[in-house]
Amino acid sequence: MANASGMLSPAVLSLRKRTVPPIGGVFRSGCCVSCSAVNGAEKLGSGVSPSEYRVPKLLSRGCKLVGCGSAVPSLQVSNDDLSKIVDTSDEWISVRTGIRNRRVLTGKDSLTSLAVEAANKALQMAEIDPDDIDLVLLCTSTPEDLFGSAPQIQKALGCKRNPLAYDITAACSGFVLGLVSAACHIRGGGFSTVLVIGADALSRYVDWSDRGTCILFGDAAGAVVVQACDIEDGLFSFDLHSDGDGQRNLNAAIKENEVDRALGSNGSVLGFPPGRSSYSCIQMKGKEVFRFAVRCVPQSIESALSKAGLTGSNIDWLLLHQANQRIIDAVAMRLEVPPERVISNLANYGNTSAASIPLALDEAVRSGKVQPGHTIAAAGFGAGLTWGSAIVRWG
Repeated sequence: MANASGMLSPAVLSLRKRTVPPIGGVFRSGCCVSCSAVNGAEKLGSGVSPSEYRVPKLLSRGCKLVGCGSAVPSLQVSNDDLSKIVDTSDEWISVRTGIRNRRVLTGKDSLTSLAVEAANKALQMAEIDPDDIDLVLLCTSTPEDLFGSAPQIQKALGCKRNPLAYDITAACSGFVLGLVSAACHIRGGGFSTVLVIGADALSRYVDWSDRGTCILFGDAAGAVVVQACDIEDGLFSFDLHSDGDGQRNLNAAIKENEVDRALGSNGSVLGFPPGRSSYSCIQMKGKEVFRFAVRCVPQSIESALSKAGLTGSNIDWLLLHQANQRIIDAVAMRLEVPPERVISNLANYGNTSAASIPLALDEAVRSGKVQPGHTIAAAGFGAGLTWGSAIVRWG
């Protein structure tokens, strides 16, 4: 069992004083490192220095969420569509999960293009130029390159300064981890503008003959812009955990080739050279995952709220990973959050893994439901097993 918990501001409702986030479980107060450009920096062939050779200087900083965006594939697959390929029905699926439709990548789509579209929308809302991005965090478990897809997104956005871009792999908890990571980079690393993207294409790892899993998953991307600020901190607190023992209940592990296993890799009795690896389809024990979520997620949110000096009655919105409506309802009931303050778009998209929270947030912001200054309790949970929560203010 591993866990991390933190508080990015004191446990008072006004949240006017700020502290640097915990590093290794130890809280530090005071200031963090920021950076500024140095004249005469060596330029690349493009005429622009990728890092601007910034010189550290001390500043006290918070962070805020200033823009969001999302994108989904054009192909919509309904419950009725699925009933034509597996033994199921719209009623069977919707009653058990709350899902009615999902979006699925086709040959003309890519996860990278979805992520870029979501990112561009978030940047436009925030009125931020791609060249102002200091860091791109891609939260995904389904990259289109074994070595990660974040650099390709950074390239497609046209970031001339070559900011750092890397992947975070934590499945359905990934976006919450991305938010916390962005805040830590801003408060402790001197970054000013961080783009956090949640994007997954789990349809590529679904057994479409297994009605227990194929009904659940869809593909999407969502993004937020997290920016440094010198006003009240927008990330109040967080609570993060992992438990590798739960991997047996939800995984997509490397699978062995049956012939290789019998004869040795590539027919060699020595097992060398090794055979080509591939991943199995998603394997899930639904009842165990349900029990885990309804037990651990409320505890995590309550812990994060306590660190922020808040209770469930103080938040404007509860925004959970969109996995199953029954899980969302059970967690909301445990926290005594009324249905009208719960954000859910699960019916239209299914479980989109790391994309689910930013996708739902973007729709809620653009519809006018979530307003600047609103407080949101967000929580992700899933494969690993991992789970975590963050208390944030929008805008």
